[in-house]
Amino acid sequence: MTSALSPALQELADYVSAAAAEAVEDVESIHGELIVWTGPERLIELLTRLRDDQNLLFKQLMDVTAVDYPDRQKRFEVVYNLLSLKHNQRIRVKLAADEETVVPSAVGVFQSATWLEREIWDLFGIFFSDHPDLRRILTDYGFEGHPLRKDFPLTGYVEVRYDEDQKRVVYEPVKLTQEFRVFDFASPWEGMQSILPGDEKAEADAAGEGKA
Repeated sequence: MTSALSPALQELADYVSAAAAEAVEDVESIHGELIVWTGPERLIELLTRLRDDQNLLFKQLMDVTAVDYPDRQKRFEVVYNLLSLKHNQRIRVKLAADEETVVPSAVGVFQSATWLEREIWDLFGIFFSDHPDLRRILTDYGFEGHPLRKDFPLTGYVEVRYDEDQKRVVYEPVKLTQEFRVFDFASPWEGMQSILPGDEKAEADAAGEGKA
């Protein structure tokens, strides 16, 4: 939900919009934080301006992450969080992307983006051009898919185990060893309406005590 800009954020927004007019597509404020929207083709220009302009000096890239909105035409938001120690200010840069969008790597502007972009590539599948070492960083080399996409199955696609006969790690299709069960989600104050496995033992014990 977009909120009104404070005087300080409005001044910052106006300056950034003027200083990097061609790179800024939109400006908004959410929960008191300034967000600047740009496109992939202007990302590096905007980040460089935010870092080097003496009235800005956002020299620290605190984080790069992504969010997946599968219902949107461009389902991903790539998010850059910047900090200016000199001016005690924060700013957030966003761009929209889909599965085919190539996002330029920010490593040439902020070295700290190296592992952060690898993480986004690994978990979301967003490709960063000109990245010096774009490999998976959290999942295994043989992993299939990108697990933070909303349409990624909870069980994954393959399972990994060590095979004693082959003396190596093997990858196999996921097999669910437990049959699908229908759970009774009745209110806990009303109690379970179905008989759970093991209840028959309790009933038998109660019957035996009654005879005694």
